Amino acid sequence: MKRIWRSEVIAGKSVQTEGDAKVFAFVNKYDTKPKRRLHEVLKSQGLQMNQQVTFLSDGGDTVRDLQTYLSPESEHLLDWFHVTMRLTVMGQLVKGITAELSPGNNCPETATILADLEKHVASVKWNLWHGNVLHALQRIDDLDDDLEMLEEEPANKKKLLKAVKELRSYIEANQAFIPNYGDRYRHGETITTAFVESTVNYVVSKRFVKKQQMRWTQRGAHLLLQTRVQVLNDELRGTFGRWFPGMKSEGQATLQAAA
Repeated sequence: MKRIWRSEVIAGKSVQTEGDAKVFAFVNKYDTKPKRRLHEVLKSQGLQMNQQVTFLSDGGDTVRDLQTYLSPESEHLLDWFHVTMRLTVMGQLVKGITAELSPGNNCPETATILADLEKHVASVKWNLWHGNVLHALQRIDDLDDDLEMLEEEPANKKKLLKAVKELRSYIEANQAFIPNYGDRYRHGETITTAFVESTVNYVVSKRFVKKQQMRWTQRGAHLLLQTRVQVLNDELRGTFGRWFPGMKSEGQATLQAAA
């Protein structure tokens, strides 16, 4: 599940172990029964009482509260995609600092700090991949210490300090939901909602992107999302059929044409 638009819109995909997948989306502040909406999606896929469900999310409280209400006994995980995305940004900032300070810098202390920065970012990723949250937090603290010791003020230093502090808060808030990703991966278990990212783009579609310069009311956005979801789940015609009983189904129309 993925939150977009400052937590206003929630979009996601429900994937069965064997069977079809379904997408869902709604404007959280507008939808009066978001829990019911998600429950109906899972129910349509054959969800049984007390059935084990694995929920992966970006760690947001709104999304996780929704999941817990639907299936308290299920497994709730922080998806690896959002963890590694933050680490990738940090790694790029470290490379930028190294590229800026390395040419012409003969200070051994600075060279050691730069080497430690790269080493500690890699260590944070390794520990989180293996579910070693405590060690990962210690390495994050090492990153913070290294930056404080860096006397020079490269362009990316403040950005990296901010990213390090935000990562620490993020990992601390979600440490109970961080599994051994490596072990899950080796056993063929899902560790990431990266597939949901493409779903979000597919559901939200071109109409919502910033390039369109379109302003949406909550009601308008919510109704458009419901139409998109119905189309993607191949349910729109059935909905119209319930609204207008006289409307022939596609199958009936085909049979009559054949006759």
